[in-house]
Amino acid sequence: MEKRIYIFDTTLRDGEQSPGVNLNVREKVEIASQLAKLKVDVIEAGFPISSQGDFEAVKAVAEEVKGPVIAALARANKKDIDRAWEALKHAEKPRIHTFIATSDIHLKYKLNKTREEVLRLAEEAVRYAASFGAEVEFSAEDAFRTDLDYLCEVIEAAIEAGAGIINVPDTVGYSTPMEFGEFIASIKQKVKGIDKVILSVHCHNDLGLATANSLAAVEAGAQQVECTINGIGERAGNTSLEEVVMALTTRKDYFGCTTGIKLNEIYRTSRLVSALTGMPVQPNKAIVGRNAFAHESGIHQHGVLQERTTYEIMNPETIGIKTDGIVLGKHSGRHAFKKRLEELGFELTEEEINKAFYRFKELADRKKKVTDEDIEAIINHEVRAIPEKYKLEKIQVYTGSNIVPTAAVGIRVDGEVIEDAACGDGPVDAVFKAIEKVTGFHVELAHYSLNAVTGGKDAVGEVTVKVEYNGKLYMGRGISTDILEASARAYISAINRLMHEAGDEILKNGV
Repeated sequence: MEKRIYIFDTTLRDGEQSPGVNLNVREKVEIASQLAKLKVDVIEAGFPISSQGDFEAVKAVAEEVKGPVIAALARANKKDIDRAWEALKHAEKPRIHTFIATSDIHLKYKLNKTREEVLRLAEEAVRYAASFGAEVEFSAEDAFRTDLDYLCEVIEAAIEAGAGIINVPDTVGYSTPMEFGEFIASIKQKVKGIDKVILSVHCHNDLGLATANSLAAVEAGAQQVECTINGIGERAGNTSLEEVVMALTTRKDYFGCTTGIKLNEIYRTSRLVSALTGMPVQPNKAIVGRNAFAHESGIHQHGVLQERTTYEIMNPETIGIKTDGIVLGKHSGRHAFKKRLEELGFELTEEEINKAFYRFKELADRKKKVTDEDIEAIINHEVRAIPEKYKLEKIQVYTGSNIVPTAAVGIRVDGEVIEDAACGDGPVDAVFKAIEKVTGFHVELAHYSLNAVTGGKDAVGEVTVKVEYNGKLYMGRGISTDILEASARAYISAINRLMHEAGDEILKNGV
C-alpha cells in the first residue's frame, strides 16, 4: 500500500522572508488560491503577530481560501497564539503552528532559558493552542542541533499536551541526508506516542541539501514535508515543493509514496510565485527552470526525437508545460484568446479579460507570434496589478555612444497626460528620472533585473524593479518587446504600489 505524504506549503510565510520580498494582502490571497488549485494539504499563510499586514493577510486567506488546512505561525506564548487564532478563526480548517527553539546554542544565546523552562513553555503553549479546538502543530526550532534525548522529551510533552503534528526542522540547513534520515528514525523509535501524530520535517537549503534531507526523512518515516514554491525562503531558501513532489512521483517505484498534488498546476504556480515575488527562477532550476526540458547536445536531441525517455525522465506536460506549439497572432480574435486563457487555467473577470486582450493586441502588433509565456506575463504582471494612478502613454529615448541619453515620457495622471523629459547616466536612468519629474517621486532604486520571457529577436522583456521609500521596498514589474518601455512600466508599477500601500503616509509626510 502506498504511503500518503502531506505537503505543507510555507511560501507565504517562510518564503516571503526572502530578502526583498513583500507581498500585499491580495497577492497573498492570489497565491493561496493557486496553492489550493495545486491541492497542497496545508497553506501556512503567515505569522500574524509579526505585523498588522501579516495579520490581515492570514485573516483574508483563512476567510477566502477553501480546501487546504490554513496554518498560522505563533511563538510559544499566549499573546502570539491569541493573535494567530484571531486571524484563523473563520478558516474552514484552521491550524495553529507554535514553536520554540530547543538547541543549546539557541537556549543560551537567543532565549536565555534553561532546558526545563523551554520544556514547560512548549507544553503550556501547545495546551493553550489546543484549547481553541484547532489542529495544533508543534515545531522544535533548530531540532537537528538539539540533544536527541532532550528533543524527544520535548516532543513527548507536546504530544501529551495535544499536538497532532510534530515538526522537526533543520533550521540552518546543517544536516546531511544520511544523518537526517537516521535522526528521524531515532525520533520514531524513541518518542512515546509518535505513531499517533503526523511527523513533519522542515529543511533549509544552506548546503544545497534541503530536498535530499527531506526525502531521506520520508524514507525514515516522516509523513509531512514543509516546503516552498521554487524553494524560496530565508538565506538559501527552503525545500522545493516541485522537487519533492516530482521525486516522489517519478520514483514511486523506490519511495512507495504518493501526494495529493495536482501535478499539472506546478508550472503555473511556479510562474505566479516568481512574478509576484519578483524572484526569477534560475534557468537550470530542477523541474520548473527554463532549461529543465531543453536539449542542446546533438546526441541528446537525436535521442529525444527517437524516444523521449532516452534523456527525459519526466514529461513536461505532466507539470503543466504546454508543448503543442499553438500560438496566437494579431489576427486572433477575442474568442480564441479567451479560450486560450481558459486552457492555461486563468479565471478572469470580463473586465480583466478585456484588459488582457487589449495588451495582447498591442503585443501582437509588435510580434509575429504571441506565446503562452507572453500571455502569462501579461496576466501576472499587468492585468492583476494594483490600481494605476499613473499609466504610461508614450516614451521616446535618444541615446548613442557619444550622446547624453535623454528620455521623454507621457504619463496619464487622473485622466490628463503629462509630459516631461530628463537626461541620465544611461537610457534607463534617463527614463526613470523623466518619470520622477512627472510623478514628483524621488525614490532610491534598490534593484533592477531584466529577463527574457521567450526567445528570439522579438522576445518579450520582463523587467523587475524595487524602489525604497522610508526604509521599505516596493516592487514593480513591466513587460514589452522594448526593454526601455518595459523598464518604464516597471518603474511606474513600483510607484503605483507605493501610492497604493503608503498613500496615507505620503499625504501626511509629503514626497
